[in-house]
Amino acid sequence: MLLYVVSTVFVCYLSFSLRRNQLTPIVWNTLFWIIILFAAVNAIAKSFSQERHGRLIYYYNLCSPQAIIMSKIIYNSFVMLFLAGVGFVFYAFVMGNQVGDMGLYAICIALSAIGFASVLTLIAGIASKADNSATLMAVLSFPIILPMLLMTIRLAKNAMDGLDWSVSNDEIITLLSIDLIVITLSYLLFPYLWRS
Repeated sequence: MLLYVVSTVFVCYLSFSLRRNQLTPIVWNTLFWIIILFAAVNAIAKSFSQERHGRLIYYYNLCSPQAIIMSKIIYNSFVMLFLAGVGFVFYAFVMGNQVGDMGLYAICIALSAIGFASVLTLIAGIASKADNSATLMAVLSFPIILPMLLMTIRLAKNAMDGLDWSVSNDEIITLLSIDLIVITLSYLLFPYLWRS
């Protein structure tokens, strides 16, 4: 996945290298988040689909479904935090750093990485019960990921402009709320999915 992020950033660099002055901050920001979103989908899509039936039965006898979903969310959150952090460092190095407030942008990266990981982990669990899990995952995750992505881009834009943190309180609270709601819903609803 790290190779995917690095190669995508490098392709973007080659695409924009001739027109460096035309890469506005909003395009820079949006391009970064699209790269992170596709990396998240590719990294987390196989959370449940790669596990064989025998291993799932072993997990079923070993621990509770809440422990399974929370461990997968925590693991995928760490994977996404790593990918987003390394991706940002490489992206800023190659494409130029246009961020005014690095602290606020780091909070944005952390909240969005945890949000993407939790949403996509739950959707991957639901989609793994179907035959065509990749298509179902894309369809089910779109309505949840889109508002999160738009809020993330807005918060990141505030960080790029170097605005005061008080301006971004609504976006931070909204992203944090979405993260907590999805994690709580995963904890409450996954046992019903696990029994099937």
